[in-house]
Amino acid sequence: MSDLHIRRATLADIDTVLQFWREAAEGTSISDDHDGVARLIAADPEALLLAERDGLLTGTVIAGFDGWRCSAYRLAVHPDCRRQGIATALMEAAEQRFLTLGGRRVDAMVLESNERAHHTWAAAGYHREERWRRWVKPL
Repeated sequence: MSDLHIRRATLADIDTVLQFWREAAEGTSISDDHDGVARLIAADPEALLLAERDGLLTGTVIAGFDGWRCSAYRLAVHPDCRRQGIATALMEAAEQRFLTLGGRRVDAMVLESNERAHHTWAAAGYHREERWRRWVKPL
């Protein structure tokens, strides 16, 4: 994995990230637009982590921390690059960020229908909490 480079995203990466998510991520978010990603980067410049190999984007994760909770979103690996340790490397980078910030637990947003993701998260040591459900209200 020495040829894999993980770095934080910049404003210049937004269009590439959005295109990548259309190809590699499951589902969509209300924030999947230029302004949404720009707000993320402006609010927390270290949160959006990119994995690159040979200058090409191969994976992403949003490692958000609000001072109280660590949240992982948008863990995605390009279909041609899966099963190469990219998700593991991204989550290790995210978890290191959380530890540095004083985080104690990571909450991951995972689609119910994304069975492949369930296996990935479980292999990384995460478990599903049955007693919680996500409640949302678009603004």
